[in-house]
Amino acid sequence: MYRLIADAAMVVHFLFLAYVTLGGFLALRWPRAIWAHLAVAGWGVMSIVTGVECPLTLVEDWGRRQAGLAGLTPSGFVDHYIEGVIYPEEHTNLVRLGVASLVVGSWFGYLWRRRHRDFSRA
Repeated sequence: MYRLIADAAMVVHFLFLAYVTLGGFLALRWPRAIWAHLAVAGWGVMSIVTGVECPLTLVEDWGRRQAGLAGLTPSGFVDHYIEGVIYPEEHTNLVRLGVASLVVGSWFGYLWRRRHRDFSRA
C-alpha cells in the first residue's frame, strides 16, 4: 500500500510539473483556467526561489521509506527523476528559462486572445 502511495505521488508530481509548464495554454481554450495556472506557476517560482519542499515530494519520500525502499535524494523530486536523467544537470538554468518562456508565452497568448475577443464583441 505504501508503494502505491509513493507511486501515485510521483505520477501526480509529474502531472503537476507538466501543468506548470503547459497549463497556461489550456486557458486559451478555457479562460477560467488561467487562475489555477497562475497559482500553480506561483508555487513553482516560490519553490525554486525559496527552496521550500513540495508536499508531493514529502508524501512520495514517506511512502517509499514506509514500503522499505530507498527514499528520494535529499535534494528532492526534480534532482531524483529529472536533473541528470532527462537533461544534464549543467543545463538546469537553461531548462528553467525554457519553462519560464513557455509559461510567459502562454500568458501573453491568453492576454492577446482575450483582448482580441473583447474587441471583436464591441
